[in-house]
Amino acid sequence: MDKKEKKSRYLAGVSLAVMGLGFLLTIPFQDTLTGKLLQGAFEAGLVGGLADWFAVTALFRHPLGIPIPHTALLPKNRERLTQALVRMLEKDWLTVTSIMEKIGKINFTDKILMVVHREIQNEYTKKVVHSLIQDSLTRIDFKKLAPLLEKEIKGYLLEVDASRLLKSVADGIVDRKYDEAAFNYILEETGKWAATNEAKLTMGKVGKQLIETTEADGLLKFAIQSFNQMMNEERIGQMMQTFVLNRIKNVSNPDNRYRTLILEWIRKELVGIENREKLMEEINEWKNKLVSELELGGQINSLLDMAKDRILLFVAQENFVDDYVNPVVLRYLNAIKDDSEKMSAIERWLHNQVAAAIENNHSKIGMLVKENLDKLDTDTLIDMMENNIGKDIQWIRVNGAVCGFFIGLCLTIFKLVIY
Repeated sequence: MDKKEKKSRYLAGVSLAVMGLGFLLTIPFQDTLTGKLLQGAFEAGLVGGLADWFAVTALFRHPLGIPIPHTALLPKNRERLTQALVRMLEKDWLTVTSIMEKIGKINFTDKILMVVHREIQNEYTKKVVHSLIQDSLTRIDFKKLAPLLEKEIKGYLLEVDASRLLKSVADGIVDRKYDEAAFNYILEETGKWAATNEAKLTMGKVGKQLIETTEADGLLKFAIQSFNQMMNEERIGQMMQTFVLNRIKNVSNPDNRYRTLILEWIRKELVGIENREKLMEEINEWKNKLVSELELGGQINSLLDMAKDRILLFVAQENFVDDYVNPVVLRYLNAIKDDSEKMSAIERWLHNQVAAAIENNHSKIGMLVKENLDKLDTDTLIDMMENNIGKDIQWIRVNGAVCGFFIGLCLTIFKLVIY
């Protein structure tokens, strides 16, 4: 109980005591005019003070502990008072309409954006965000993504049309003249091999075997046999080596007719490769079989582990939030602020959510008040009510005594005038 309440209670008691003492002290002087006036005033003040004391006390308890009918009104009608208070809160003070009128004046979007903009600059918030990101990434099991990635990769490869891919590759080879470069490379490497002694011996053996196994009749057979007797493997190899090297040298010349014919044939085959349906079918079948049998789980898991380690190392940078997180958040916030339509849409959505929440939970206001009141026993509840409105109650008692005093004074004067 605070000092003001104690003072008001003390004042109420003093006023009643003054009236009683005044009444007693004026009894010996009731034959005098002043005594009659004061006695009538004090008497009425005492009656008024006692009546108000009785009335006020009767609200909370039985006066003097006597169970007088129609006293202790609040304890006897606790349930009715609770229900009345709940109805008053729900239907008069905190109605859905009144709450929504207040809510409608609040710009939630501006307030939220302002709070977010301020808080993301806070060092503590930065540490929390940084820690949350690191912890989240550590807890993520990247390996669970392996089956999904493998399925997606295989699905993509199976959908790839080999003919289109080969056509694209072939067109690239022709456009960039890779066919000519490959042809030159083959000629160069073939020339290097043909110039070796090993190549000469190999070609000599092959030529000798070719002569010996050639079947012929008559004069041609005699000529072949004669040639075979005159030539050995070394001479045949020398002749073939010279022939091959000369042909390579000639074909390497950009103006050589045979070179032009060979390159034109190669390019023709490359440009029309997608039109070779059987070849394309075989390539697609081979590709699909290869993809179906492909096991990518191990490689994907290794790549995911490596990616996770690199991501964690990247996120662990001291200024990660300042350099990478906050700029993104700020750009997003500024983009929202600059877009009036988006701001309006967000504001409408927030108000709709708040309105729905209030509509669905409005009855809980009364329920919450009732639950809290029901938790208190009657004595505690009465004491709380009496203490909270005690000052005004005590002044009722004081006012009763004072008003009674002046009314008694007026009535006494009236009686003297009449009689």
